[in-house]
Amino acid sequence: MGMPSMPELLVVLAIVVLLFGAKKIPDLAKGMGKGIKDFKKALNEDDEEPKQAAKEIEEKKSVAAESSEAKTSEKA
Repeated sequence: MGMPSMPELLVVLAIVVLLFGAKKIPDLAKGMGKGIKDFKKALNEDDEEPKQAAKEIEEKKSVAAESSEAKTSEKA
């Protein structure tokens, strides 16, 4: 089962136009494009959250290390 040929694609396109109407197709394509864009944005945000959390943990560790070094130098 290979790729559909040009006449088969034209038949499918004609059926889609009959079902949805020529005016609705651009709106459907626009909606799908926006949905894909939002989905990719959400994926990128999910990828950034662990990186940001790891960065905050490292900052807390460095602040804690600096404060413990300051306390030990005050005792000496």
